[in-house]
Amino acid sequence: MGETTANTKKPRGRLLAAVPLIIFVALSAIFFKQLLNTDDKSAIPSALIGKQAPVFELAPLAGLNRAGKIIPGFNSTLFQGNVSIVNIWASWCVPCRLEHPIITELAEDKRIQLFGLNYKDKPENALRFLGQLGNPYERVGVDPKGQIAIDWGVYGIPETFIVGKDGSILYKHVGPISPEIVKTKIMPVIEKALVN
Repeated sequence: MGETTANTKKPRGRLLAAVPLIIFVALSAIFFKQLLNTDDKSAIPSALIGKQAPVFELAPLAGLNRAGKIIPGFNSTLFQGNVSIVNIWASWCVPCRLEHPIITELAEDKRIQLFGLNYKDKPENALRFLGQLGNPYERVGVDPKGQIAIDWGVYGIPETFIVGKDGSILYKHVGPISPEIVKTKIMPVIEKALVN
């Protein structure tokens, strides 16, 4: 009887000893699959694509002005009849700093409206950021608690949205935009939206 108990414990002990190895192999396989995945990481689907932009109103960034004129905040009614870009940024966001020159270049296209949504930032830091790098935005609204960003489905900044003339969200880009992204993704959506 004692012999049978010893024999059943040995296979169970071997199985338990193999569990960490099995877990390690499974996690390694997942890691390498993700590492070798060449899909565009910024092409994260949004439940809002094709739907109306959320209804909102954002207060202006206090103290922001251009040539002595106060830069206003913005709201969802301004999308009607225009193709708009909404760029969500913050002074503490390093990728936001990296993409800022590209955002500034986009602002030169007068066929579109460019809005900046300042996310969970201190006003003085946001003002310093735009003071150092320049303000490409027509309007800048502040979202100090991130409540409006939640409505937009934001979960990591920078994020950039294109909104059509009818107020519907046409495109979402997660992460900093690059000249290549502008050329291959953003401008084709804008060009199509401008003729519709």
